[in-house]
Amino acid sequence: MERLVISYEQFVLLYFAVLALTYAYFGYLGVRSVIVYSRELSPLALGDHLSRDVAKPVSILVPAFNEEASIIASVRALLSMHFPRFEVVVVNDGSTDSTLERLREHFALIEVPMAYRQVLPTAEVRGIYRSLRHPNLVVMDKVNGGRADALNSAINAARYPLICAIDADTMLDADAVLRASRVFGEDDTVVGIGGTIRPVNGAVVEDGHVTSLRVPKRWIERFQVVEYARAFFVGRAAWSKLSALMLISGAFSIFRKEALVAVQGYWTETVGEDMEVVFRLHRHYRSIGRPYKILFTPDPIAWTEVPSDMRSLRAQRNRWQRGMLETLWRHRSMTFNPRFGRLGMIGVPYYWVFEAAAPVVEVLGYAALIVSALTGVLFAQFAALFLLLALLYSVLFSQFAAGIESFLLARYPRARDRMLLLAASFLEFVGYRQILVFERFFACFQVRRRAGQWGSMRRVGTPEIAEL
Repeated sequence: MERLVISYEQFVLLYFAVLALTYAYFGYLGVRSVIVYSRELSPLALGDHLSRDVAKPVSILVPAFNEEASIIASVRALLSMHFPRFEVVVVNDGSTDSTLERLREHFALIEVPMAYRQVLPTAEVRGIYRSLRHPNLVVMDKVNGGRADALNSAINAARYPLICAIDADTMLDADAVLRASRVFGEDDTVVGIGGTIRPVNGAVVEDGHVTSLRVPKRWIERFQVVEYARAFFVGRAAWSKLSALMLISGAFSIFRKEALVAVQGYWTETVGEDMEVVFRLHRHYRSIGRPYKILFTPDPIAWTEVPSDMRSLRAQRNRWQRGMLETLWRHRSMTFNPRFGRLGMIGVPYYWVFEAAAPVVEVLGYAALIVSALTGVLFAQFAALFLLLALLYSVLFSQFAAGIESFLLARYPRARDRMLLLAASFLEFVGYRQILVFERFFACFQVRRRAGQWGSMRRVGTPEIAEL
């Protein structure tokens, strides 16, 4: 037993040492890409993009289920965004509240004949409505089929070559779609773009747009601000640079419609449809031998409300872990497959070892500490190195990401807010991180039993949003 514990302790130390070094490299790639991007893209460059009339029209897809509290504000904000030609397609996915009624009343909707080609199979569409006040607003009413099914319905009805999928409670910066979609006009090989998702908690919101940033009052929300910065500016920026991006957030993504149709849209049998469709796009374009790019750009911003209570947060992270495992298992043949280049040889194995297995390794590491202490064979050197490496992995790169968010991109102008974010990157390691690690650990053994279960999230909202 003692030998087994010691062997595992050595493995854990090696595991976290490799992970820390990997994140150091990711941090370098992330900062480099953010600096380059911020230099290349200025308001002047965006104006030039519009003046050259190369902006491709976009269909913005908004799946909505029981969103009566925020749907009007969300749609109003979308209709006021800065873009030459776009449509908003809202899908009422069998809501049991007054989501559809509120839309019909506020936007003067009238039912129209269902005239579109159904290229993707979906649950029954009960009706299509258009607005008398906004010609570019379409509302679909359908039988409940889940988020992926709602998106597939909207893809069927979408008129334009670019598809922007967002959540019903997501708010976009006024020029977010313009900043992301410009890449499609400049490079025909780009099939997918993901922007940055930021927590809206604590922000000042006017007319459906974030006008000023404030760090949230609750520490649980502050920790998530740091987490999101770490995930996007250190993680996804690096994978994009390596041409091995495996996840584009469903809260804000833009794809070519033809690409989504070619892979038969979103898979409806998973809670991680945003990750799974990216894997399928990689497989498709690799199999036909056609050049393609799936990229992350740091500047287009979408704002979303993050959980403000631990129960909702745990349910969210449980779902994320299960969705990732479902996707990795479905596409397991890509692992160490040279046919998929860096994606198969580096990206997918990394996700198996350092994302999917991370909570298991860490929880067993804590267990090894406890067993060693109870059996009297606790090695102080192991305990110190384990905690140091775990702290380094968590804190150092949280500081790194918070620094990019606060200083390089200057999104939090107040010095007090910047200091709070830096403090959050230290404090998240004490308790908060362990709770989520254990939740992800349990999720690893619930994939089959809880297949398709999303869980619920209690939304607090903001007074500014509620008044719209």
